Amino acid sequence: MSSLALAVTLPLLGALLATLWPGRAQPLGLAASLLTALASAWVIAEVWQAGALRLELGGWSAPLGIALVADGFSAAFLGLSALVALGSGLYASTYFSTREMQARFWPLWLLLWAALNALFLAGDFFNLYVTLELLGLTAAALGALGATPEALRANLRYLLIGLLGSLTYLLGVTLIYIAHGTLDLALVGAAITAGPVDATALALMTLGLALKAALFPLHGWLAPAHANAPAPVSAALSALVVKAAFYLIARLWLDVFAPLITPWAASLMGLLGAGAVLWGSWRALRAEQLKVLAAYSTVAQIGALCLFLPLLQGLPAGAAREQLVAALVLMALTHGLAKSGLFLAAGLVQRAAGHDRIAELGGTAQRLPATTFTLGLAGAALIGLPPSGAFIGKWLLIEAALERGQWWWVVVLALGTLLSAAYVFRVLSRAFNQDPTPGRFVSEARTELPALLLALLATAGLGLASAPLWRLLGVAPS
Repeated sequence: MSSLALAVTLPLLGALLATLWPGRAQPLGLAASLLTALASAWVIAEVWQAGALRLELGGWSAPLGIALVADGFSAAFLGLSALVALGSGLYASTYFSTREMQARFWPLWLLLWAALNALFLAGDFFNLYVTLELLGLTAAALGALGATPEALRANLRYLLIGLLGSLTYLLGVTLIYIAHGTLDLALVGAAITAGPVDATALALMTLGLALKAALFPLHGWLAPAHANAPAPVSAALSALVVKAAFYLIARLWLDVFAPLITPWAASLMGLLGAGAVLWGSWRALRAEQLKVLAAYSTVAQIGALCLFLPLLQGLPAGAAREQLVAALVLMALTHGLAKSGLFLAAGLVQRAAGHDRIAELGGTAQRLPATTFTLGLAGAALIGLPPSGAFIGKWLLIEAALERGQWWWVVVLALGTLLSAAYVFRVLSRAFNQDPTPGRFVSEARTELPALLLALLATAGLGLASAPLWRLLGVAPS
């Protein structure tokens, strides 16, 4: 069987088995996670060796058939999904201690993973809609596993807003089908014209995806949903689910609808991104709880990724464009790994101390040194300090902004970096406070390793060894 098909069917099969045998949900879920990660690695290896892959399911070709497609861009996000989902799943194996919670968690978790892989590999607009729906439903159900009234309210709102985003996206898909008679991404990209129908379709799809990505000012649902979810779920929501929506925005703007993107439209996305960087960073700085801080940090990071769009608009194909696209992917991967490590570490603090109130974290460094180190590593990657992957991405972003005469994005990025440093060092200063505040602080060393490894990958992994990513994306060395 093709590696593309296995990357989608293995987590689906694992979810089915975990549902049929709830008493064995955890070992079945862990086995399915390992196999799914290996299938994702197989896809990446094939793209590395042979370039873009395409599988037409059932032997039916476009425009009638369903195709799975993988290139360097989608393979990179497939790798992010595998690393975060595998690490968070291992973390969850000790986080959820009862069989009842394990039986609820693993089928939903594997369905979420299947939806992510199918989204990154989908080759047509309608199946992107199907995967978006499955992703939203499973994410909301996982977020509600906390079972508190706050979690239920937050995730019900997330579900309703996600459905609104999906329906808005679907309206754009309908216009595309009416105009071109096909939903295959490659065929639509070849048929795009600078007319009102295609422009309206792009606007609707972008709006729907912006809702799902929590792009400023459509981010109101994110902080309550992420902060009230169980820690491994928060990690996936922030590192993968919102990144998947941004992945689709980038696909539409940089590939399928690239001829339609005007300087005005690209500047608008840049301004929304700038607002997200500044507002999200400010709210993170003012947050009183660690998970709320991490959630608002996600808003800022999605905004930072949007700053690439006005710089890529109108940039001709060549080395400069390839380098900038690679920098965008590198920053997205770094933020995903760092944010998952940060949320998992926050969950450890919350369980060990009995709370995650930032003002009352005194003594954390003495009692949970590995977790505090993870917070520091993840924070360094979010700030963009060397040798993290975000440092390289920001450097290339600054270079492109100055070369294209759009210096104002540099100012936004600098202010966002300063605010990021302020909220990260605010957390660390409290953690290293020598006067421990009351709390039970029970160490759980078994669960510290996945968070630490994810944070290390965001810094040393992507920062010191980013060359393989450049090759995967087909970017020539500069």
